Amino acid sequence: MITLKELDDLLFTIKKQFDYDFMDYSKASMLRRIHRFMDINTMKNAVDLKFELINNPTIFQNFINEIVVNVSEFFRDPSFYKSLQEKVFPYLDSYPKINIWSAGCSFGEETYSLNILLKENKLFSKTRIYATDISSNAIERSKKGIYDNTNFKDYTKNYYECGGKESLNNYFVSDERHSMINSELKQNILFSNHNLVADSVFKECQLILCRNVLIYFNTDLQNKALELFYESLPVHGFLAIGKKESLRFSSVFHNFKEIDREEKIYQKIK
Repeated sequence: MITLKELDDLLFTIKKQFDYDFMDYSKASMLRRIHRFMDINTMKNAVDLKFELINNPTIFQNFINEIVVNVSEFFRDPSFYKSLQEKVFPYLDSYPKINIWSAGCSFGEETYSLNILLKENKLFSKTRIYATDISSNAIERSKKGIYDNTNFKDYTKNYYECGGKESLNNYFVSDERHSMINSELKQNILFSNHNLVADSVFKECQLILCRNVLIYFNTDLQNKALELFYESLPVHGFLAIGKKESLRFSSVFHNFKEIDREEKIYQKIK
């Protein structure tokens, strides 16, 4: 196992060698994920880990995919999607074209959930979604849009709780084990790699979703990401973050008003 000093040295090396900056990620969370990666790959110490990351591109990519948290589900937190439809969608409908950024899209469940509701609210045809993640593995899985049927009953329950109007099965092609999102629901989505730590403003978007990503950042990095979102929104654009996250102590807090305090939906006012 590695110490905090060894962790700092490792993260510094990764930043210099590969331009991935994890220096301001939560140290406790990072250590847990790195130790898990070392166990899986039977690495005994920081020297072994650093050697493999520098000299084995496959190991390095597996490392990135492991330490970046990718946890999601369809219509996670139904009350959030219900609020989004009631308090944000009517405003979005006033635009001739809508750009939405789904930042930290994980394996695509949130992005496709959003797209299904856009379709049901007749906003789909004028919307472009930019779905990004630091993990190339997550992006590739999102593009395929294939999901295990194990949790489909929970997804269906979430869907109806947030106000779903159809049968969720209508949006998938399924067999006994897997369900694949209909190809139509992929047509207006651009999946791509984007690093919230190092990359610049993505595109001006009327709505940005970045839910349950900031909790893995320290305060400085949270501020950096929130300033990036602020610069990517026009005045009156909307930002949605996770329930355990907050703008309250951030550098951009006074530039937003709360649309839904419970669901952490904000609108840029200046």
